[in-house]
Amino acid sequence: MFNTEKVTAEVIDWIKNWFEVNGKGCNAVLGISGGKDSSIVAALCVEALGKDRVYGILMPNGVQSDIDDALQLVNHLGIKYYICNIKEGYDATVQSLLDSGIEISEQTKINLAPRLRMTTVYAFSQSLNGRVANTCNLSEDFVGYSTRYGDAAGDFSPLAGLTVQEVKEVGKYLGLPINLVDKVPSDGLCGSTDEDKLGFTYAVLDKYIRTGVCEDEKTKARIDYLNKLNAFKLKPIPGYFPDKSLL
Repeated sequence: MFNTEKVTAEVIDWIKNWFEVNGKGCNAVLGISGGKDSSIVAALCVEALGKDRVYGILMPNGVQSDIDDALQLVNHLGIKYYICNIKEGYDATVQSLLDSGIEISEQTKINLAPRLRMTTVYAFSQSLNGRVANTCNLSEDFVGYSTRYGDAAGDFSPLAGLTVQEVKEVGKYLGLPINLVDKVPSDGLCGSTDEDKLGFTYAVLDKYIRTGVCEDEKTKARIDYLNKLNAFKLKPIPGYFPDKSLL
């Protein structure tokens, strides 16, 4: 049984302790998309560090249809925020790739935006005496539903051990606007929801993660396949060391 109050308190303490060791006096900096994960991570950081030490970075790529949700979140929490539109940089990078003569795949275009956003967040963080918060959750990480060196990057990851359903419970406990907590998850990149792209619901995935039970064999096989295929995303970069004493 998930104890929301206990887990929320533990995550808040974990953030406090992490900053004591890895960034005493530093600020938490994170991209704010208007979705549940970034909203809840921001709220947890506010609880742990105080609103004056949390900065939200809004990064539309041109026109963002749900940017009002991101603004609702930063105003609800009372945190400082910046809006940095990445469209000019995105378009210039795409054009530079085309000019080089390469044929760009659709997936390359999709993953480029989150990678540019992470570069932008780190630029803000470096100028704000910050540490970058990763906003991925256990469910996404389990099936590799993230962009390597994009939204999968960060300095600390408060939701890494929580499933989507558990994250939502934490959001409700923290009193976040319900429209943000229950917002249909979407990567905001290709027009499809997460569940459309994955081919199964987070409820099914979360049950499988916590209990090992998945009634539909086809779905179970797909989850296992994605988990194995993307396992490398959660591991340190492998390296060759001729001097084994350095390992």
